[in-house]
Amino acid sequence: MTASNRREKILAILYEQEAPVSASSLAAQLGVSRQLIVGDIALLRAGGEAITSTPRGYLHMRERPGLLRQVACLHDAKDMAAELYAIVDNGCDVLDVVVEHPVYGQLTGQLQLHSRYDVDQFIARVAGHDARPLSALTDGVHLHTLYCPDESAYQRAAAALRGLGFLFEK
Repeated sequence: MTASNRREKILAILYEQEAPVSASSLAAQLGVSRQLIVGDIALLRAGGEAITSTPRGYLHMRERPGLLRQVACLHDAKDMAAELYAIVDNGCDVLDVVVEHPVYGQLTGQLQLHSRYDVDQFIARVAGHDARPLSALTDGVHLHTLYCPDESAYQRAAAALRGLGFLFEK
Protein backbone atom coordinates (compact mmCIF):
# COMPACT_ATOMS: atom_id res chain seq x y z
CA MET A 1 0.00 0.00 0.00
CA THR A 2 1.36 3.42 -0.91
CA ALA A 3 1.57 6.26 1.61
CA SER A 4 -1.15 8.10 -0.30
CA ASN A 5 -3.47 5.08 -0.17
CA ARG A 6 -2.77 4.67 3.55
CA ARG A 7 -3.72 8.29 4.24
CA GLU A 8 -6.94 7.84 2.22
CA LYS A 9 -7.78 4.80 4.37
CA ILE A 10 -7.04 6.75 7.56
CA LEU A 11 -9.45 9.47 6.42
CA ALA A 12 -12.11 6.90 5.56
CA ILE A 13 -11.80 5.25 8.98
CA LEU A 14 -11.93 8.57 10.84
CA TYR A 15 -14.85 9.83 8.78
CA GLU A 16 -16.91 6.70 9.51
CA GLN A 17 -16.35 6.88 13.28
CA GLU A 18 -18.26 9.06 15.73
CA ALA A 19 -15.84 8.24 18.56
CA PRO A 20 -12.11 8.97 18.62
CA VAL A 21 -9.79 6.38 17.07
CA SER A 22 -6.36 5.87 18.64
CA ALA A 23 -3.15 5.88 16.61
CA SER A 24 -2.49 2.35 17.87
CA SER A 25 -5.86 1.16 16.57
CA LEU A 26 -5.24 2.78 13.17
CA ALA A 27 -1.77 1.22 13.06
CA ALA A 28 -3.16 -2.25 13.80
CA GLN A 29 -5.89 -1.89 11.17
CA LEU A 30 -3.42 -0.78 8.52
CA GLY A 31 -0.49 -3.00 9.51
CA VAL A 32 1.98 -0.18 10.13
CA SER A 33 3.66 1.43 13.13
CA ARG A 34 1.93 3.91 15.42
CA GLN A 35 4.64 6.47 14.60
CA LEU A 36 3.85 6.19 10.89
CA ILE A 37 0.19 6.95 11.67
CA VAL A 38 1.19 10.00 13.75
CA GLY A 39 3.21 11.28 10.78
CA ASP A 40 0.34 10.60 8.36
CA ILE A 41 -2.06 12.51 10.61
CA ALA A 42 0.36 15.47 10.66
CA LEU A 43 0.51 15.45 6.85
CA LEU A 44 -3.28 15.19 6.56
CA ARG A 45 -3.69 18.16 8.91
CA ALA A 46 -1.10 20.15 6.95
CA GLY A 47 -3.15 19.38 3.84
CA GLY A 48 -6.21 20.99 5.42
CA GLU A 49 -8.05 18.02 6.93
CA ALA A 50 -9.98 18.92 10.09
CA ILE A 51 -8.53 16.21 12.32
CA THR A 52 -8.27 16.90 16.02
CA SER A 53 -6.45 14.98 18.74
CA THR A 54 -8.25 14.03 21.92
CA PRO A 55 -6.98 12.10 24.93
CA ARG A 56 -8.74 9.04 23.44
CA GLY A 57 -7.57 9.38 19.84
CA TYR A 58 -8.19 11.22 16.59
CA LEU A 59 -11.48 12.65 15.34
CA HIS A 60 -12.39 14.06 11.96
CA MET A 61 -14.33 17.24 12.70
CA ARG A 62 -16.91 17.11 9.94
CA GLU A 63 -19.77 19.54 9.70
CA ARG A 64 -22.91 18.59 11.60
CA PRO A 65 -26.09 20.53 12.22
CA GLY A 66 -26.29 22.40 15.48
CA LEU A 67 -24.70 25.29 17.31
CA LEU A 68 -21.28 26.02 18.73
CA ARG A 69 -21.38 28.10 21.89
CA GLN A 70 -18.87 29.04 24.57
CA VAL A 71 -19.57 29.30 28.27
CA ALA A 72 -17.32 30.94 30.85
CA CYS A 73 -17.14 29.01 34.10
CA LEU A 74 -15.60 29.44 37.53
CA HIS A 75 -15.30 26.67 40.12
CA ASP A 76 -12.83 24.55 42.07
CA ALA A 77 -11.34 21.34 40.70
CA LYS A 78 -13.57 19.30 43.02
CA ASP A 79 -16.61 20.56 41.08
CA MET A 80 -15.33 19.53 37.63
CA ALA A 81 -17.53 16.41 37.32
CA ALA A 82 -20.67 18.28 38.41
CA GLU A 83 -19.98 20.99 35.83
CA LEU A 84 -19.42 18.52 32.98
CA TYR A 85 -22.48 16.43 33.95
CA ALA A 86 -24.62 19.58 33.91
CA ILE A 87 -23.60 20.15 30.29
CA VAL A 88 -23.89 16.63 28.88
CA ASP A 89 -27.09 15.87 30.83
CA ASN A 90 -28.72 18.78 29.02
CA GLY A 91 -27.84 17.52 25.56
CA CYS A 92 -24.64 19.40 24.74
CA ASP A 93 -21.15 18.05 24.05
CA VAL A 94 -18.09 19.55 25.75
CA LEU A 95 -15.57 19.96 22.94
CA ASP A 96 -12.73 21.61 24.84
CA VAL A 97 -11.54 23.68 27.78
CA VAL A 98 -9.76 27.01 27.23
CA VAL A 99 -7.80 29.15 29.68
CA GLU A 100 -6.04 32.46 29.17
CA HIS A 101 -2.54 32.13 30.59
CA PRO A 102 -0.64 35.37 31.39
CA VAL A 103 2.57 34.10 29.76
CA TYR A 104 1.51 31.58 27.10
CA GLY A 105 -1.78 33.16 26.02
CA GLN A 106 -4.69 30.89 25.15
CA LEU A 107 -4.22 27.24 26.12
CA THR A 108 -6.77 24.71 24.86
CA GLY A 109 -7.33 21.12 25.91
CA GLN A 110 -9.44 18.86 23.71
CA LEU A 111 -12.14 17.01 25.68
CA GLN A 112 -14.81 15.68 23.27
CA LEU A 113 -17.19 14.62 26.07
CA HIS A 114 -20.63 13.51 24.92
CA SER A 115 -22.08 11.56 27.86
CA ARG A 116 -21.78 10.78 31.56
CA TYR A 117 -19.66 7.78 30.60
CA ASP A 118 -17.22 10.09 28.77
CA VAL A 119 -17.13 12.43 31.77
CA ASP A 120 -16.47 9.51 34.13
CA GLN A 121 -13.64 8.27 31.91
CA PHE A 122 -12.12 11.77 31.77
CA ILE A 123 -12.34 12.25 35.55
CA ALA A 124 -10.73 8.82 36.05
CA ARG A 125 -7.85 9.74 33.71
CA VAL A 126 -7.29 13.00 35.59
CA ALA A 127 -7.25 11.15 38.91
CA GLY A 128 -5.13 8.30 37.53
CA HIS A 129 -2.44 10.70 36.39
CA ASP A 130 -2.74 12.89 39.48
CA ALA A 131 -3.26 15.77 37.02
CA ARG A 132 -4.63 19.20 37.76
CA PRO A 133 -7.19 20.72 35.38
CA LEU A 134 -6.11 23.60 33.12
CA SER A 135 -8.43 25.87 35.12
CA ALA A 136 -6.03 25.50 38.08
CA LEU A 137 -3.71 27.85 36.15
CA THR A 138 -6.33 30.62 36.23
CA ASP A 139 -7.84 30.23 39.71
CA GLY A 140 -10.77 28.25 38.30
CA VAL A 141 -11.76 30.57 35.42
CA HIS A 142 -12.11 28.79 32.08
CA LEU A 143 -14.17 28.52 28.92
CA HIS A 144 -15.79 25.48 27.36
CA THR A 145 -16.73 25.24 23.70
CA LEU A 146 -20.01 23.37 23.48
CA TYR A 147 -21.71 21.66 20.58
CA CYS A 148 -25.46 21.91 21.11
CA PRO A 149 -28.07 20.36 18.80
CA ASP A 150 -30.25 23.48 19.20
CA GLU A 151 -30.66 26.69 21.17
CA SER A 152 -32.90 25.08 23.81
CA ALA A 153 -30.19 22.54 24.70
CA TYR A 154 -27.71 25.40 25.11
CA GLN A 155 -30.16 27.34 27.30
CA ARG A 156 -30.77 24.26 29.48
CA ALA A 157 -27.04 23.67 29.93
CA ALA A 158 -26.39 27.35 30.74
CA ALA A 159 -29.28 27.37 33.22
CA ALA A 160 -27.93 24.23 34.92
CA LEU A 161 -24.46 25.79 35.21
CA ARG A 162 -26.00 29.01 36.55
CA GLY A 163 -28.03 27.02 39.09
CA LEU A 164 -24.86 25.33 40.35
CA GLY A 165 -23.12 28.69 40.63
CA PHE A 166 -20.52 27.73 37.99
CA LEU A 167 -21.46 30.14 35.18
CA PHE A 168 -19.07 33.08 35.23
CA GLU A 169 -21.21 36.14 34.47
CA LYS A 170 -20.57 39.79 35.12
